[in-house]
Amino acid sequence: MAQKHHQKVVLVGDGMVGSAFGYALMQQGVAEELAIVDVAKDYATGDALDLEDAAPWTYPKQVTGGHDYQVVADADIVVITAGVGRKPGQTRLELIDKNLTIVKQVVDNVMAQGFTGIFVVATNPVDIITLAVQQFSGLPEHHVIGTGTALDTARLQVALAEQYGVAPATIDVLVLGEHGDSAFANFDEAQIGGQSLNDFNKKYGNSAQDLVELMEATTKKGGAIIGRKGATFYGVATALARIVRAILRDESMVLPISAWMSGQYGLSDMYIGSPAVINGDGAKTVIMAALSPAEQMQMQRSAEILRAVTADALANFMK
Repeated sequence: MAQKHHQKVVLVGDGMVGSAFGYALMQQGVAEELAIVDVAKDYATGDALDLEDAAPWTYPKQVTGGHDYQVVADADIVVITAGVGRKPGQTRLELIDKNLTIVKQVVDNVMAQGFTGIFVVATNPVDIITLAVQQFSGLPEHHVIGTGTALDTARLQVALAEQYGVAPATIDVLVLGEHGDSAFANFDEAQIGGQSLNDFNKKYGNSAQDLVELMEATTKKGGAIIGRKGATFYGVATALARIVRAILRDESMVLPISAWMSGQYGLSDMYIGSPAVINGDGAKTVIMAALSPAEQMQMQRSAEILRAVTADALANFMK
């Protein structure tokens, strides 16, 4: 008899990002079960009923909502999107105190059920919240993954694609560091179709400053979206689904995430945006992106900003 194959994802936090993640997961043939946990149980149940109607057009999937935390006991992955979102004019770092309190409750409840799987975190500020989830849970560092600079990288690919008239996926560029205002791109090493991005840029009559301004616009794009519609969710939700797919399919896909540093870039004991190999064992292998000396300085600056906020924010929670 063939062995039964059943992969289960639990979503904690059914706000706009969580709901969009559920929809993105419905479009992909991964995971046989999606269960939704939220303090608003009726809403989560209704969202599950709505999501399951997509199954006939996509892939069979058991979708349920309105659960207590017992549902996570046999989950392969718990996705955390619970927390408050940014308001117009806010930075992600300003969310830290409220979201640490929320996520501490989530992780305590999850771990009380004997969860031994992998956490994937989208709650902002995601680099610090990912570190908190690891410390609160005690799980191995590579079993806790944040979305990190996956969204920033996608936004930069879109901007460059519009600039040069190519498909976004053909642009080999990375955004690194904090998922926030200190993020930066590895322009010196980036390529389009095997050609240096800097050379490509010059052929279009652009300067290096044009790339800097494009990156600045990328870091501000989230705020621009929030100012117009109140929240961002499609991009990060799709990034979440892509990370989950890489884990459940054991793809060994290299993706830019909030990855645990153990000496890479001269950094240790923190999560920060970097490419890493994502497979069934989480993010065990971190790949050091090639950086110019100037870019290495940007990585150090980004890390210092995260460390300064982290030290104060986590102090009360780890007593």
